[in-house]
Amino acid sequence: MADLSVYIGWDSREDIAYEVAKESLLEHASIEVDVHPIKLQDLIDRGVYTRAVDPLASTEFTYSRFFTPWLADYKGWALFCDCDFLFFGDVADLLQYRNEDQAVACVHHDYTPKEGVKMDGKIQTTYPRKNWSSFMLFNCGHPSTRNLTPERINAETGAFLHRLQWADDSEIGEIPEEWNWLEGWSSKPSAGYPKGVHYTNGGPWFKNWQDVEYAQKWLDKALAIDPQFAPV
Repeated sequence: MADLSVYIGWDSREDIAYEVAKESLLEHASIEVDVHPIKLQDLIDRGVYTRAVDPLASTEFTYSRFFTPWLADYKGWALFCDCDFLFFGDVADLLQYRNEDQAVACVHHDYTPKEGVKMDGKIQTTYPRKNWSSFMLFNCGHPSTRNLTPERINAETGAFLHRLQWADDSEIGEIPEEWNWLEGWSSKPSAGYPKGVHYTNGGPWFKNWQDVEYAQKWLDKALAIDPQFAPV
């Protein structure tokens, strides 16, 4: 049995981003990790995802991320992250932030995006606790987390889900910002690398997003995975 299960949001338009996130996470992991893609169509085919299409949803995993505890059978701890991550840190370090009294732990950004449009032309929406849900360490057996049933995920508003209103504030633990380091917004470390770089506005898989921090590191990883890769 793995020491940590990781679920990464998968988008059919950004498969290479998923592969880079997965491989960079595994490269630095000193513990046994199981990595799974969360594919929306799989959940639809299984009959558990029934939400109507949201025109403001910027990725295929905008809401399916909240199925992480269900996919983990509501047991143990599981990490969710967006696919637009590049990891330099060892996810074993995250285990210290597990607290059985808490339902979830994440980086508590106070973030307001500068751009009005995201990398692929989607509208950049602004709301409280933005990006908190892009990297979540779930306590899958916690009562509040167990209430994230497929029925509830399908019925609740995006605001309720993404603001983590399904848990009491006291049940939301905090992880250091270096694990969800927002490219273009977070301060660059004086030495070394952030543990998890999040290309929340746009990443090097797009031609127009080559001038971002750690782009060459991301590209090197992408080309190692797929020598034919080229930004779109």
